[in-house]
Amino acid sequence: MEYSIPLPLLPTAAELPDSDDTPVDNEVQNLVPNLLLAILSVIWSDRNDWFFGVDMGIYYLPTAPRKSIVPDGFLSLGVERRRQPSGRLSYILWEENWTPPILVVEVVSQTYGGEYDLKMEKYLDLGVLYYVIYNPDYWQRDDHAPFEVYKRVEDEFILQSQEQFWIPELQLGIGVATGIYKGWEREWLFWFDRAGSRFPSPDERAQQAEHRAEQAEQALQDLRNLLKQRGIDPDSL
Repeated sequence: MEYSIPLPLLPTAAELPDSDDTPVDNEVQNLVPNLLLAILSVIWSDRNDWFFGVDMGIYYLPTAPRKSIVPDGFLSLGVERRRQPSGRLSYILWEENWTPPILVVEVVSQTYGGEYDLKMEKYLDLGVLYYVIYNPDYWQRDDHAPFEVYKRVEDEFILQSQEQFWIPELQLGIGVATGIYKGWEREWLFWFDRAGSRFPSPDERAQQAEHRAEQAEQALQDLRNLLKQRGIDPDSL
């Protein structure tokens, strides 16, 4: 997506609102994309060519530069991870070399937000390649599956999967699994590796680290006990 309008005539991030000021219906709508970001920050910690936005405005129409769309979460590749010390205020295509998000995530809430129609059209206009809709509570109301992945094929989104889905451009899978995040055990969206194993949440990484530390401490204590049994003072070594 490219336009010939000179950049100096377009507003900058500082001149545009950084959100639409619409509150989320529930905390899950915010926690789900934040978990995806937290996991990605670990598995892509050595990369600086990506950005994951949560509840951040995307400005993409230079002909209507003050109109935005605010996904629950989105991922862009080939952009700077940190644009400035204070971070991005919003995601503006003409400040990102016209790079649209490769993936958008929407969490359907009690108040239907047009995830299956109006937002689809906007994300097509934006140039999004993959569109993930997570609808754990209202999927029957909306006559859809709880989890759906769409891919842009020519000028429309085509449903690809209602289960864990591998995204070759990311070399990651995305899907639903039970885990613990912020001390809350429930179903979340997770990233998966090629073998289909999900990456752990921050809570689970902390638990794993604590478990390894306990195992190391126990192994050290077992060694001390063994040395004592053999008449050796472990503190003399």
